[in-house]
Order: sequence, then C-alpha cells, then structure tokens
Amino acid sequence: MNRKYYGEFGGQYVPEVFMPALEELEHSFRHYKDSDAFRSEYRRILADFGGRPTPLTFAEHLSHLKRCRIYLKREDLLHTGAHKLNNTVGQALLALKMKKKELIAETGAGQHGVSVATAGAYFNIPVKVFMGAEDVKRQALNVFKMKLLGAEVVPVKKGQRTLKDAINEAFRYWSSHVKTSYYLLGSVMGPYPYPEIVKYFQSIIGQEVQSQILKAEQRLPDYIVACVGGGSNAMGIFNTFIPNKKIRLIACEAGGRQLRPQLHSATLNKGRLGVLHGMKTLLLTDRFGQIEKVHSIAPGLDYPGVGPELSFLARTKRIEPVSINDDEAVKAFKVLSRKTGIIPALESAHAVAWVLKSRFKPGNIAVINISGRGDKDLNTVHGL
Repeated sequence: MNRKYYGEFGGQYVPEVFMPALEELEHSFRHYKDSDAFRSEYRRILADFGGRPTPLTFAEHLSHLKRCRIYLKREDLLHTGAHKLNNTVGQALLALKMKKKELIAETGAGQHGVSVATAGAYFNIPVKVFMGAEDVKRQALNVFKMKLLGAEVVPVKKGQRTLKDAINEAFRYWSSHVKTSYYLLGSVMGPYPYPEIVKYFQSIIGQEVQSQILKAEQRLPDYIVACVGGGSNAMGIFNTFIPNKKIRLIACEAGGRQLRPQLHSATLNKGRLGVLHGMKTLLLTDRFGQIEKVHSIAPGLDYPGVGPELSFLARTKRIEPVSINDDEAVKAFKVLSRKTGIIPALESAHAVAWVLKSRFKPGNIAVINISGRGDKDLNTVHGL
C-alpha cells in the first residue's frame, strides 16, 4: 500500500507551493518519531505540563443503569480540558526542532486553538489562529483564553464562517509563509503526512487505556466508543485496538437535527468520495459535488469531512459509524453530569449517548472517550 493512502483515501491534493513543506515535514517527522530523545522529551512534557496519564474512571452508577461495566477515559482532565494537547505539544516540539518561527492553526470549538496557544506559550513560539466568525461568537470564552495566552485570533467571515472556512483561510495564509511557519493541523485529516502525525501523537490515549483496563479488569474491553468530527480523539483511542477484531469500535457522528442535507454532520454515514483540504476522503456534498452546509450542536463536529483513515476503516467495516442527534447528545450531557459528577463536552456527549441508547450483555465492558470537558458548552445547554 502507498504509505500516503489508506486504501483509496488520503493523498496530497495540494498546490505545488506546499509540496516542499510537506516533504520537509515528512522527513522531519520520520526522523524525530524514531528518536529516543524526542520521544522522551515529548512524554516528559505531557507528564509534567499536561498531567498524563489521564485516569480511566469506572462509572459505577452509569454501569448499574446499563447493567454492564462502563469506564470513562478522562481526556477532559488533560491540561486545557481536552485531548488536543497531546497533538499540539508533539507538533509544536517538532516545529521547534525544524526551527520554524510561527505556529498557524485552525479551530472550530476553540479547544484546538486554546491548545495551540498553550503550546506556543510553553515553547515561546508566536501563534496565529484562524476561526470561523460564527464559532468566534459561540465560543467567546475560548477566544479570550487564546488571546490571554498570547495568540492572534483571526475571525473568518467567508463562506459558512465555521471550521471548513477557517481551514481554508489557514491554508491560504500558510501558502505565503510556508518557509517560516508551521501549520499545526488539529485532526487526523489534511494532506499526508498530517493524518499520520496527529494519529501518532494522539495514540497515547489508546495505549494508556490498554494498560489501565488490563489492570482494572484483567481483560480488554468489548467496546471502545468515541465521537467523530475530523477524528483525532477517535483515532487516538481506536488505533491500539484496531488489530483486535473482537473489540467493537463505535464512531459516533453528529446526526444534528435530522439526517437530511444541511441538517447534520454524519460524514461516515452519509458522505460521498471527494477531495477537500488536501485529502481524498468521504465528504458531505450535493449531487454536483459541492460541499454542503453542515450542522451540529457541538461546534467541534460541524465539519463536512472526516479523516481519510477513518473513511477507510468505515469502508472496510472495522469501525461502526453511528449518528447521534442533537437532542440525544444534550440528554447524554445531562445524564453523565448527574450520574457521574463529570460534565462532558457536547462532542463527547455523542459517544455517551450511544451507550445510553444501546443494549449490552451482563459483564460487557465499554470504554467511552471523554475527549473534553463541558465548560465551553454550558451556555449552549443552559435552558434546553
């Protein structure tokens, strides 16, 4: 298999100006990921600064409700409140080794932007974050955090003014600053080698889960459940368990208001093959191939595409894509809060919702990736 592809998905569909930067990035990544010194420094920073390993929490009351054993992987307890720091620390450290002078990023829910700004502050590298104007309004607190951390936030007022448009503008800026800037992509998408880089840094989640669940239960789980937008938290927890086909990997997408065009973001369930943001993958498009407007109550899931490896895993039936609508996600947000004392991000609540609506055999073990905390979503949920 061509290492730039996952089956028919992946590739490098970018203008020529980006090719030297992608080749430099691939060369540097392959050099440093095999370096004991780099890996040691990365792990040390995540431990001392990020707070890893994150706990695997047994959800006693939720387990009693569902008559099985449910564990929560607590990425909400990582510094900045989400799994994003695993990737941003890794890529910022890589940018530092490559002697880049600036970090560029896109963000939807704001968590990736906050995480890049945090990594930039830690490593003393300037940061520029592109964010759709609609998301700037929805995530005002995260915008303030980014600015407090020293990042420049650029509101994008083109298109639907959400994540897709922020990525477009970030790529446009990078094209004119490609020699001095490092584009720190936030999910397992984009042109190769970004899907591999992000997966590599996020796979620490699944590696920890494997050792933690074996210690707690003396066996591996029956289910691993994660939400999917671009897919970094999902690939992060799935990757370790992909070879073991006895474990069901559940990918929970945003069903939005309903599974009709422009009302959802369920790409793995409803997408068509296409090219966007430098990759060939499943996309939400109309019959003419044009990108459709998407919706999710969770701002981190309202993206019309998905990482190419996840498209491949869905096509080969190794993962099971499901859709969760807005109402189900909000209900799960409230149930988890009341049953466990843990307020999840609305993105993570999609994974919780699948567990709440599913039936299990007694003794089954399910691990839910709580990819982020829900502080950022309280205004959205308040009054619903």
